[in-house]
Amino acid sequence: MSRDLEGLLVVSLEQAVAAPLATARLADAGARVIKVERPEGDFSRGYDRLVHGESAYFVWINRGKESICLDLREGDDLAVLKRMIAQADVFVQNLAPGATDRLGVGAAAMRAAHPALIYVSISGYGEDGPFRDAKAYDMLIQGESGLLSINGTPEGAARVGISVCDIAAGETAFAGVLQSLIARGRTGQGRHVEVSLFHTMADWMNVPYLQAAYGGVAPGRVGLRHPSIAPYAGFACAVGGEVLLAVQSDREWQAMCTDVIGRPDLGQDPRYATNVARVAHRDEVEALIAPVLQLLTRDAAIDVLRGAGIACARVADLDDLQAHPQARHVTVDSPTGPVRMMARGVRFDDGGIGTGPVPAKDEHGVALRREFS
Repeated sequence: MSRDLEGLLVVSLEQAVAAPLATARLADAGARVIKVERPEGDFSRGYDRLVHGESAYFVWINRGKESICLDLREGDDLAVLKRMIAQADVFVQNLAPGATDRLGVGAAAMRAAHPALIYVSISGYGEDGPFRDAKAYDMLIQGESGLLSINGTPEGAARVGISVCDIAAGETAFAGVLQSLIARGRTGQGRHVEVSLFHTMADWMNVPYLQAAYGGVAPGRVGLRHPSIAPYAGFACAVGGEVLLAVQSDREWQAMCTDVIGRPDLGQDPRYATNVARVAHRDEVEALIAPVLQLLTRDAAIDVLRGAGIACARVADLDDLQAHPQARHVTVDSPTGPVRMMARGVRFDDGGIGTGPVPAKDEHGVALRREFS
């Protein structure tokens, strides 16, 4: 059975996380993806050596691609890239702004030469503006976008523990390509798709932005708590770590009081009966719950809370994730052996997602040079 994007050629001059993630999604959907690496290879190959010698980052977001190393300072190699782009449906690049223009493969030149080409540029801050040339690693964007102002505890900011800005930009670029393919199917014309880490994360920050801009209240760093809902926090258990719970309605609060705390009267107490009141008395509310859960193991606490209809979850560690009964896995081949990893968040009832092998550096270089000679 053919996959959704079979027959589509994607050429990607890519490195690090955001662009490789976008093209990995295209490869999963059946597109042929040619990954163009610098002569020494994508530097994300060296982020770690933890997956039996391979980088965890690289293995995750480079499956199903062909690899060729090109030195674009050399005329012959640059000519190979240009011939690839001439045949491509989609060209993705995440070099520094202006770099592809200097190479003669910028958006304006390539779109003029190939009107049906979908040209995707991924950068830190966008193609123009005063921050255009600033370095834009994930943590720096977490800072500039305001994310660190709301993430962490009252004592200090905390970096989100994954490369959330890179990942968000990669997924946004993937969506931009799919939308552009639909548009091209109607008009026959490609387009330039511009994605930046900063603008993607700024969009994700719209709720706290709007709260501050229109309500005059900037959410603070509240750790595991929620700035506008209570109780919504993590609680220590006797054995097994912490449990998270979230009470979203006054009816749930009444069930919490009756079935968990054992104090039905608190459900109607004016200090706690509404969410607004509970937020105003957050410390008191949590002090009512904490002693009850501290007497229970984590699993027992989950059972009690679910029995009362209270939304709850474990503060799971990575051992918990590996053994999670809801987890789905895929196995991907790599140059050093098969890798079992978490499956994509989307699933189709007719398949639709492939898991091609992770390429070695320049694994397909000879064949691709011959093909695009």
